Amino acid sequence: MERQFYRKTATGIILNIRVIPRSSKTEISGVTNDELKIKLTAAPVEGEANRMLVDMLHKHIAKTQAVKIKKSDITILKGEGSKSKQVAIDGLDEFIV
Repeated sequence: MERQFYRKTATGIILNIRVIPRSSKTEISGVTNDELKIKLTAAPVEGEANRMLVDMLHKHIAKTQAVKIKKSDITILKGEGSKSKQVAIDGLDEFIV
């Protein structure tokens, strides 16, 4: 059985994400243990890394998906203070890495 880092919902998808803050560059670096691994240059201070994560996901979706979404369609559901997060994206039915 193929492991998934996202699941479909009635309004979009929920991603399981593992954030690596203070990296040398911002990028999606693969899938590990059912989590999308994302490196961010931002430090996990005062929500800076969370804001960068939402911005990075928005830009990635704009480049790779046929559908347009707004930043407000991306919500961190769990893990605002953790490296492991669940992020909801309304308006998507899949996520292309």
